[in-house]
Amino acid sequence: MANVYFSSPIMSKNMKVEAVAGKRNTLLGLAKEHNVKIPRECEDGQCGSCLVKVTHLDGFRVKGMMLTDKEKNVLKSIGKLPKSEQERAEVKDLPPTYRLACQTIVTDEDLLVEFTGEPGGA
Repeated sequence: MANVYFSSPIMSKNMKVEAVAGKRNTLLGLAKEHNVKIPRECEDGQCGSCLVKVTHLDGFRVKGMMLTDKEKNVLKSIGKLPKSEQERAEVKDLPPTYRLACQTIVTDEDLLVEFTGEPGGA
């Protein structure tokens, strides 16, 4: 089981949510289940409105949180996937700092998920 902490200026306080690994839930799905208002439009990895900053609380990034091609293209187009992070994601299978909540599968690690409350803001 993982703890996912949602943080945003639009929330009165951070929210801790327990997530079951293997459930194949996305960050956006988990947020919706717990009434966390991450902005969203397409929910399909094409618009970038659900951009979040993900911090791995154990101090390192776990392998296996792959970027989808759609997510990679959107993150590059909005300037949130530097070449160094793209190479690390493709070669070492390490996730970048910024993700689309609709494309990021929750695993068994503790995360801090930050968002501004504005579409595409993180």
